[in-house]
Amino acid sequence: MSKTIIKISNVYKKFSKNKFNVLQNINYKFSIGKSYSIVGPSGSGKSTLLNIISMIDKPTKGNIFINNKKINFKENSINDITRASKIGIIYQDFNLLNDFTAFENILIARLSIENDIHKASKLTNRMLSKVKILKRKNHFPSELSGGEAQRIAICRAIVNSPQIILADEPTGSLDKKNSKEIFKLLLNTKNKNRVLIFATHNMYFANLADYKLQIIDGKLKSSNARIRKK
Repeated sequence: MSKTIIKISNVYKKFSKNKFNVLQNINYKFSIGKSYSIVGPSGSGKSTLLNIISMIDKPTKGNIFINNKKINFKENSINDITRASKIGIIYQDFNLLNDFTAFENILIARLSIENDIHKASKLTNRMLSKVKILKRKNHFPSELSGGEAQRIAICRAIVNSPQIILADEPTGSLDKKNSKEIFKLLLNTKNKNRVLIFATHNMYFANLADYKLQIIDGKLKSSNARIRKK
């Protein structure tokens, strides 16, 4: 039986401008070594849930546990360290640092947990080579295609060997060809020591996950997912 790495317990989320809970009594356990897709219409709370898991946002009520440890959302400095070392985040709009090259965007993420520039540089080059974009290492985000930028974002997300990968509409800004290539890379980030959780509108990609979840009326429900063959 797979080990639970993330536990969501009775989580609610209400924004001050809304009269209703975007998330209502969310309870779920995510297991290490598995992939999960989250589907639902725009505004259903997919991004909100990922932001709470990553500790970027905090729930109105309820708790998040990572490796059986309850997250205290008031401990910002501790949560920042946990996020940098244990969680990799991939955004739809790439969220790269525009004033830094592709190489530097990955390097900075690595240096945030280990101040060894030689080791970080070697690892960054190896990752760029693996995703077949080493020749673009000295280009700035504005000089990269959408597919190239998302490859850099994936490298940045996994450079610290996190246990958790969160991806929010990772192919939403890409064309069909790049979407398939990026999603193949994304699914390959899952391993026996890591969980992958991604939000998507694309049902084909959603069905490639080990488990498919759906947010309906603020509640998280299991859907009839097609389980990938191992």
